[in-house]
Amino acid sequence: MGSDPAGSVPGLILAPTRRIRQVVPADAAPQRLDLYLTALLPRSSRSQIQKLISRGNVRVDRRIAKASHRVSAGQELSVEIPPAAPSPLKPEPIPLKILHEDSHLIVVDKPAGLVVHPAPGHPGGTLVNALLAHGSRLSSVAGPFKPGIVHRLDKDTSGILLVAKEDEAHRHLARQFADRTIRRTYLALVQGLVQQDEGTIEAPIGRHPVNRQRMTVRYGGGREALTRYRVLRRFRKGTLLELHPQTGRTHQLRVHLAHLGHPILGDLRYGVGGGFPRQALHAHRLGFRHPADLRWVEFSSPFPEDLEGLLKDL
Repeated sequence: MGSDPAGSVPGLILAPTRRIRQVVPADAAPQRLDLYLTALLPRSSRSQIQKLISRGNVRVDRRIAKASHRVSAGQELSVEIPPAAPSPLKPEPIPLKILHEDSHLIVVDKPAGLVVHPAPGHPGGTLVNALLAHGSRLSSVAGPFKPGIVHRLDKDTSGILLVAKEDEAHRHLARQFADRTIRRTYLALVQGLVQQDEGTIEAPIGRHPVNRQRMTVRYGGGREALTRYRVLRRFRKGTLLELHPQTGRTHQLRVHLAHLGHPILGDLRYGVGGGFPRQALHAHRLGFRHPADLRWVEFSSPFPEDLEGLLKDL
């Protein structure tokens, strides 16, 4: 009886070469290889398992197998787990406002202007670099360039961001996002006077057919997207809205409000700048089930100073 380096898995033998072997039990029902291994190694995501399979690191009865191979009782599985590559990211002493931290997760109040994770054009100076300098252990589910990142905010959107420290917590939180049980509340200052006190924007979103840097409403080929909104206050030339996204499409709130005819103030990509240096969008509140004990927790972030100043101007 051995153990998986990522956690105990009954019936597995771990050789010094980091090759995990198992004979499929007699009572096991036939199923796809990638699904079988995902259940067998619960601390590895299905995408991680599929990468191992595609690289030839998984064999069935000593033969390289495909993800679609049907595993059946009595077959011998062999999984070779390569050593983890060193992180390509460097810690950077960037100030962080941490609202909560425990052994499973971190809740950060992200300022506008801070990119969440390294990407082309932003190799450093990101929230992830700051978290590494903070000394936090971060989950590996999202890959080496996005450790701990369960969801993201645009660079110029401020507010609450959830970060996972453990892989198991990451997957639990990601399921809540996928199941739409996480409760998210945003505040936005938009152009013009929104007439209805509350409403729903239901319009599919997809990549713009010409400008690939933009998203757009696409009734043919877009993905389902739904946003609920409520008017908090009307001004002479703008409206303060409370937003509840029911789905999590890229740029969803910015695209939906532009589609409604009330683009977010300062949003140069989907509206007009209006003299404000960034989109007036703030992730105000986040509620979810804590992955450790399933208790409901909520965190909130007040309007930052720059948006308070814009409110006064309006």
